[in-house]
Amino acid sequence: MINSNHGTDYESLLLDRKGQAEAFDAIGDRYDEAFPHKEGQVTAGEWLVTSLAEGARVLDLGCGTGVPTARQLADAGFEVVGVDLSGGMVELASGYVPDATFHQLDLADLRPGGSRDLGRFDAVAAFFSLLMLPRAEIPLALRTVRHLLVPGGLFVLSMVEADVDDFAIPFLGNTIRVSGYLKEDLHKVIEEAGFEIVKETSYTYAPAVTDVPPEEQVFLCCRRCD
Repeated sequence: MINSNHGTDYESLLLDRKGQAEAFDAIGDRYDEAFPHKEGQVTAGEWLVTSLAEGARVLDLGCGTGVPTARQLADAGFEVVGVDLSGGMVELASGYVPDATFHQLDLADLRPGGSRDLGRFDAVAAFFSLLMLPRAEIPLALRTVRHLLVPGGLFVLSMVEADVDDFAIPFLGNTIRVSGYLKEDLHKVIEEAGFEIVKETSYTYAPAVTDVPPEEQVFLCCRRCD
């Protein structure tokens, strides 16, 4: 069962990112090689492309290498800003998507009153980035996303359907910690954070490597409620 932690704030959490960024620094381009088929991510990105006005400002949270999402959105003519905890990923993304702007930042830096203010966005994309957080932090992260959006702004995200919390797994020769929800619980935590789920798709996906098991990927297209 989920715990939405209504009374929790960042000041009461001990943020432990140990090893997370370093793992993705080490993985680098191998991430895209291990996950070559990203139909769900591209389809959710297309929803943004067809829903947003020309020149919209879009934030890619946990941008990774910038492929495919930052590139897809930049190619559509949007003003794209990407954020990732991994400096190695930010460096790769800057090379692959020169028309976008990238920052090495923690999502927590962008919270209301946080250390960085990147302004407001017409849309936010968070593909497989929230699953890198412990469950206690995910409602706070969603409230941060809502804070970053203009009224009525759009939010696309993906998670892996799994009932786990800050669970260590082997990943491309490294160890990362992941969290997940069963689908009904994911809906609840998203809606409690102030979003309307407009569209949902899911894919059963088998990565092109042996140490990452098949997974059920859930993609949600949402709108900020006002």
